[in-house]
Amino acid sequence: MAILLVSMNAIAQRGDKRERIKALKVAFITEQLGLTTEEAQGFWPIYNTFEEETNAIRFKEMRVIRKDIRENLDSMNDTEANALIKRFNTAEDRMHKLRMELSEKLARIIPPKKIIQLKIAEDDFRRKMLNEFKKRKRERH
Repeated sequence: MAILLVSMNAIAQRGDKRERIKALKVAFITEQLGLTTEEAQGFWPIYNTFEEETNAIRFKEMRVIRKDIRENLDSMNDTEANALIKRFNTAEDRMHKLRMELSEKLARIIPPKKIIQLKIAEDDFRRKMLNEFKKRKRERH
């Protein structure tokens, strides 16, 4: 029973962390892009759908592919390696197509300059989160 409670608490905390990070990202992007209320109303549903779809590819499909590589690299033959490369490339291609579709959809809602600012804001946010993670890791040790 205690193990179950600890496990559930860990999962809830992980979910809370994800929600906090998502909220920080929303605030950061909104500020960096200077979205008006009208732009934000059109932007966020499109962007959230994009994030869900790319995260599904990144954290489900790509994770399975990487796991297959780690577990079978030493024993796989060329045919199996080619199949993994093809799966990986297909997933990468789908993520690229989603990014292209995002730009096309957003072009109907926000100016092109804000679409460019979005990419910069995403990169800046990712960099800030990575730096914060490294900082906290150093503080723990």
